[in-house]
Formats: sequence, C-alpha cells, structure tokens
Amino acid sequence: EVQLVESGGGSVQAGGSLRLSCAASGLTFDDYAIGWFRQVPGKKREGVSCISSKDESPYYADSVKGRFTISRDNAKNTMALQMNSLKPEDTAVYVCAVDPSCGPIREGYGMLYWGKDTLVTVSS
Repeated sequence: EVQLVESGGGSVQAGGSLRLSCAASGLTFDDYAIGWFRQVPGKKREGVSCISSKDESPYYADSVKGRFTISRDNAKNTMALQMNSLKPEDTAVYVCAVDPSCGPIREGYGMLYWGKDTLVTVSS
C-alpha cells in the first residue's frame, strides 16, 4: 500500500517561512515524480510544484516562483517544499503527491497517489 505522510504545516506571519515534508512508503520512490498541490475552499486546486524522478528542471506555478523550492531525498524516500516570503494568499490546504511524471501537474491534472492535507495559514 502506498502511503504519503505529510508534516510541517502550521501558521506563520506574512514574510515568514515554512517547510512541508512528505515521507513515502510502499513504492519505489525514485521511479516517481513528486508534486505539491494546494487548495482554498471554493477555489480550484492548484498544482504548486513538481520535480521528476531524474531531478530535471522543476515545475513551479507562477504564483510561487522564486519563493518556493521543491526537493527530494531518494535515499530517505522523502520530499519537501520550502516556502519562503509567504503571503496571505498562500493560505491553503497543501498536499503532496506522486506520479510517474510531472506531465499531469503541468497540464492541470492530479497525480496518481496522494498524501493527507496539511493546513498552511499565513496571517497579514
């Protein structure tokens, strides 16, 4: 059974930083692209970032470019999303996911396996 377990959500003031982590099990982690999504109630889910299994150029949504950094540690089966210069509009439920490629997230679709939601709240 594939499991993705997140940690690191919470509350921070605007301009601050948070780091989300996701630990994967039940799959050959380095065969998969990893991604992060976020969703605000009433709004469409947004693909935030993705990095392929080969660590090729990562994908970032325009809304987070230059502020968020995605990373992966294949030896530990973990991935992370470092979020800096946070803004109130970054407030959302975030979720990690994996898929054979970053193609789906780049095209606005979901990924194959999903973690649980973690809430990020940025106050002004």
